[in-house]
Amino acid sequence: MDLKNIDLKNINVADIKEKLAGVDKKTYIKFGIGFFAIILFLIIYYAVLNPIVNEKKAQHVDKLLKENEILTFNNEIVSMKAKIKKITPEFESSSALFHSKAEVEDLYSSLSKFAAVNGLVISKIEKQEPEPVLKKGKAKQAVLNLKDVSYYKIPVEYEITGNFLGYIKFKRDISKSKKMLNFDKEVISIVQESSTGAIVAKGNLTIVGLPDEFF
Repeated sequence: MDLKNIDLKNINVADIKEKLAGVDKKTYIKFGIGFFAIILFLIIYYAVLNPIVNEKKAQHVDKLLKENEILTFNNEIVSMKAKIKKITPEFESSSALFHSKAEVEDLYSSLSKFAAVNGLVISKIEKQEPEPVLKKGKAKQAVLNLKDVSYYKIPVEYEITGNFLGYIKFKRDISKSKKMLNFDKEVISIVQESSTGAIVAKGNLTIVGLPDEFF
């Protein structure tokens, strides 16, 4: 029986029963299988496939966001490297002049190396309290701010014994150092009754330190 030829205008319940009774069972089976397949597909799609698809979409969106963030970070890194490269020579040239706190604490050891090479002995090294040197236009005040301090001067009293020529060489070697060190005052005395021409050099020198090391 062909369902396409059913007259829908004049149809009634009896006619439907009669016509359905004449439908081949294979047609019912095919129809049932098709209907079941559709239902099964919908169940699988909404229960299994749809969540996976949505998850993949979310992952894709998240991936795009992260790629944009990475691109932004890379641009910032390139910009930061360029800035560091630009200021590094300036920083190195200025910071090389200054002593760190650790270097000041180890001043005796570092000066002793220069002295020993030239046959001298450092018999006295006394560091005084660091004195702040303010930036131009800043006035002295009871409470200092780090941003107002240009650098610190650390006065040092010293006493060195040895040969005069060795002492001259000692000062020459120190003058070649990259660190800023100034001999402010010195008095050289000849050791009496010395057959080697020994001298005693007493005086004051000044070294400079980084503001953030001594503030």
